[in-house]
Amino acid sequence: MAAAYGLYTHIQSNKRRSIALLLGLFLLVYLMVYAGALLAEGLTQDASLDWLARKALQDLIWAAPFATVGTLAWIVIAYFFNQSMIDAVTGGEEVTRKEQPRLYNILENLCISRGITMPRLKVADDEALNAFASGLNEKQYSITVTHGLIEQLDDKELEAVLGHELTHIRNGDVRMLVIAVIIAGVLGFFAELLFRLMFQSGFRFGGGRSSGDSDRGKGGGGIAIVIAIGLVAVAWLLSVVIRFALSRKREYLADAGSVELTKDPDAMISALRKIEGRGEIEGAPSAVMEMCIDNPRTGFSNLFDTHPPVESRIAALVQFAGGHDPGPLDLPGLGETPPPPPVPQTGQEQPAPGPWGSDAPAPPAGPWGPQRPN
Repeated sequence: MAAAYGLYTHIQSNKRRSIALLLGLFLLVYLMVYAGALLAEGLTQDASLDWLARKALQDLIWAAPFATVGTLAWIVIAYFFNQSMIDAVTGGEEVTRKEQPRLYNILENLCISRGITMPRLKVADDEALNAFASGLNEKQYSITVTHGLIEQLDDKELEAVLGHELTHIRNGDVRMLVIAVIIAGVLGFFAELLFRLMFQSGFRFGGGRSSGDSDRGKGGGGIAIVIAIGLVAVAWLLSVVIRFALSRKREYLADAGSVELTKDPDAMISALRKIEGRGEIEGAPSAVMEMCIDNPRTGFSNLFDTHPPVESRIAALVQFAGGHDPGPLDLPGLGETPPPPPVPQTGQEQPAPGPWGSDAPAPPAGPWGPQRPN
């Protein structure tokens, strides 16, 4: 009961966080617009800090409708085209049962066994070993698997990986991550827009009326510029925190969910062992790598890692699911040297090739040595 309670609590928490993140997005956008207004006023006006702050607030009120419309437009674009943009950078292409019968059948069987709506299945032409789920609703959900993963994992391991990604969809983790990516994109867009308007075209907000020249004062421009830069830094840092503060427990829960679906903790463990250190998708931005089953890109002193270490995830599966850890695995063809074939001992006579090749059994030995065939 405790595990189920924790799982459903996580799902409900993700739904509340999704709403909170969207509301927080607008606050961060308004904060960045205010910082841009304060920076512009500090660079162009010689007045006291109090006067510049009030003037920047008037500019924010004037610009707020435009910022709101722009943010809403970005969200709408991201809602309808997020998957197309992800496919463009990863090279993912939707496949059918005819094109990928092995992979398609594994996913379909998993979905049928638990009454889950089957997401779209896509394959990225990349030799990396990775997979990720994406989408914002049931009609958009998809699971993308790299070509390298299909080649290197057996059926049970592939089933474990697909079960992991299905659990992310069921738990609402995918929606959360896509919203976090949207937030980062919106803030990046507004930051670049403000920079271009202020420093390339000489744009001035100028929407609000002056609060009067009698109390303008002087000497506040330098402080206003420092505060504005600080606010921009805070907005950027908060967007980073939002992306990385999404609980890393989601990976532990997805691993556990895969085991619950497949009843095979050893398959999940061996899949993680094969994937570890081999998941770098060429050309994929950090936002996409954060969605993957493993993200080899690490942050400063592991503080900004989006995934717990593979060792910790395997240790949890061993402790709580009864799995067995084979240790790090070498994969021939991915830079590792395959084990050499056994070398026969010196002086050991090798059988001559038979009519069906060298694997034919050697003739039985008689009392005077090997018998010759008739």
